[in-house]
Amino acid sequence: MKKLLSTACVASLCSLMLFSTYHQSEATTILSNLASSTVQLFDEPVAFSDAPAVGTRDNTPTCLIPMASGVTIYSNALATIDASNACEGYIMVNYKGTNPKVKLQITGSNGVTYTYNLHGGFETFPLSSGDGSYKVAVYENVTGNQYSTALSKTFKVTITNIFGPNLYPNQYVDFHLGSQVVSQSMQLAESCNSDLEVVTKVYNYVTSTISYDHAKAATVQSGYTSKVDEIMLSGTGICLDYAAVMASMLRSQNIPTRLEVGYAGQAYHAWISTYITDVGWVNGIIEFDGESWSLMDPTFAANSSETALKNFIGNGSNYKTKYIY
Repeated sequence: MKKLLSTACVASLCSLMLFSTYHQSEATTILSNLASSTVQLFDEPVAFSDAPAVGTRDNTPTCLIPMASGVTIYSNALATIDASNACEGYIMVNYKGTNPKVKLQITGSNGVTYTYNLHGGFETFPLSSGDGSYKVAVYENVTGNQYSTALSKTFKVTITNIFGPNLYPNQYVDFHLGSQVVSQSMQLAESCNSDLEVVTKVYNYVTSTISYDHAKAATVQSGYTSKVDEIMLSGTGICLDYAAVMASMLRSQNIPTRLEVGYAGQAYHAWISTYITDVGWVNGIIEFDGESWSLMDPTFAANSSETALKNFIGNGSNYKTKYIY
């Protein structure tokens, strides 16, 4: 009996060993198959740099500096007209008298007369009428609206730098290398690959950071000009301020820009036009939708719905340009 039991036990042990060996072999095969079908996966690195993307376009500021060179001047004891760089599209005028209310008038060959206030020291004024004859006159106030002529001169101009009037700073678009508008436009343009992208970036920035100042609009005086850095600091302005800030930014990025004043419907208003390489002058640029241009007017864009803006703008017939600075 013991012998039979022992034999049975041996048989059972042998069966268990065979079962175990079989399943161990099967498990090894399964693991081997799993190993052959696995792949290596790695965690993605976390982006931590806050540096902006750098575009292919050079965003180095280009701030042209007007010069009263003294080569071609018309002068007397009261005023000096320096036309040395008229070929660049500007003249400089210095009132040297003591009258507190002095005006300058520039009339081009197209018959349009521009009137400015003079403050003493050389100030820069664009020759917006292109080539031809210009009459430049300085007037001192006598009483009320009566003025006497302090200096007047007529001379011919041939502008060789066709974009000069729209790149140099002047009394209405007043900026320099140290201006905040220049450093801000450089930052905005850093990631841009084209002038059009810069226009879009500047446009979006101005319309989102400056709000319309209704109180200022109701009290602004004739002859008002923008102090662009103060407008950026305050975050408020009227239509002329919007246009001056944007024009300053774009000019400092070497994009020819016209600040235009005229009528939007019945309202006296200001807007801008820019020159885009391979496109030309885009009058009243606002955006390009892939097929056509729409009018850019930063004030309306900031204070109107898109539908109302486009309905008013239409094909630009609501805008009538009177002056270009």
